[in-house]
Amino acid sequence: MFFAEPEAVRYAAVAGVVREPGTPERPPAAPPLPAERVTVTFAGDAAGAGELTWGQRMVWLLMLRWGWLNIGAPMPQPPGRTVADLADELRYMMSRFPSLRTRLRFDAEGRPSQELFADGEITFEVYDADGDADPQKTAQAVYEAYLATARDFVREWPLRVAAVRREGAVTHMVIVVCHLATDGVGVAVLFEETTARAAEPPRGMEQLELVRWQDSPAGRRQAAAGLRHIEAELRSVPPRPMPRSADRGERRHWTGTLTTAALLPAVQGIARRTRADSSTILLTLYAIALGRRELLNPAVLRPMVNNRFRPGLRKVVSHVTQSGVCVLDVAGATVDEAVIRARGPVRLAYKHAYYDPEDELALIDRLAREQPGAARWAGDTWAYVNDRRDATTRIAATTPPDASAADTIPELLARTEFRLTEWRDKPIEPLYLSIDDPAEGIMFTLRGDSWYVTPADGEALLRDMESLAVAAMSDPAVPTAVPVHNGP
Repeated sequence: MFFAEPEAVRYAAVAGVVREPGTPERPPAAPPLPAERVTVTFAGDAAGAGELTWGQRMVWLLMLRWGWLNIGAPMPQPPGRTVADLADELRYMMSRFPSLRTRLRFDAEGRPSQELFADGEITFEVYDADGDADPQKTAQAVYEAYLATARDFVREWPLRVAAVRREGAVTHMVIVVCHLATDGVGVAVLFEETTARAAEPPRGMEQLELVRWQDSPAGRRQAAAGLRHIEAELRSVPPRPMPRSADRGERRHWTGTLTTAALLPAVQGIARRTRADSSTILLTLYAIALGRRELLNPAVLRPMVNNRFRPGLRKVVSHVTQSGVCVLDVAGATVDEAVIRARGPVRLAYKHAYYDPEDELALIDRLAREQPGAARWAGDTWAYVNDRRDATTRIAATTPPDASAADTIPELLARTEFRLTEWRDKPIEPLYLSIDDPAEGIMFTLRGDSWYVTPADGEALLRDMESLAVAAMSDPAVPTAVPVHNGP
């Protein structure tokens, strides 16, 4: 986990209601009123109650800081879709995937646990976009309203769904899934199996089964190994907070994207020499850029790990993503040397990113007690990285580039674009980098805190990664130009 706060704050009484991060305190303009509400009944195979899984605990602790986290979008639908089709699809999802039939319960101290229901009903709304109304705009308005509406974890299912129709045909489906129910890989499995109407039993462990394994001797051994690794990494360097920015405007929390077609062939060129995977190369480039900008040196990175390589988790529709820890010292080296150095630490970070996040909080408390007067490990002492590309894309990113790739780099660089996309009211982290794979190459989404990194600084950081990779694409002697850090 990323922050350590007193128990009273950690499990503050939230009455089961958390807001979406970045949504205004006042609700946005009201969307159009629904034309109808459709209730769908469902029934599944399992029921019970238990503690949260490690992944769910991580998300809950994040939401206490950030607001409620979700995955979703307004999605265009193929021609001919009807409200009845959507109702049938929703019934299948709710019946098949236990995490969607789960609600939270809270004890007297506000500590959450979960309850899985065998059956129930869920209601979705239908909005008409007839006449001059634009179905896409209507769907977007409904989506934004769903994000801005506080979530009731005790009485509400983790799935919000709406249909937008025009002249009787469904043109868009709006879906918002609470991150407590699943992560991005789980959503992909959910849609894959729903589209195929898979009839065989789900192949992943349901969350209560996972809770039991995590509390077993094997689970406790795994958690202990993860905590030993985290402790070793955090003891290898002192916590060094990022320097505060001189530019402190009224707006603080921002999101920007940089789309680059030049980075992919450059990464392929580095991979050919170093035999490193593309995630390791991108993490190394990020560590170098952080060091050059004097933000983190050595770079303490928190890669998000989806854990689907573990037994029983490959096809699970639940939140099993957690953050690892790796310290990358890239000073006084070439880019190739830094990448080769990083292979072991990154691999171990992925291997050990499976543990009880409350134990990590206790570890950070203990380290703080042992080092009175020192900085505390927290969000401003490390940077998160979430490589959301699938395995196929990551492998393709290490395929040797075409012989003519270097000749196209100037043209590709000219197409690189940075866009400031959002200002948020609620905090995320000083730096949180996500990596995606649009058709045109690689897209970075950087969330930042302008008290540490302004949008202009963030753009420069991402462009540093691109230019460094391009320079090292064909030249193994390119230096990182990160100075050796001396002192505390």
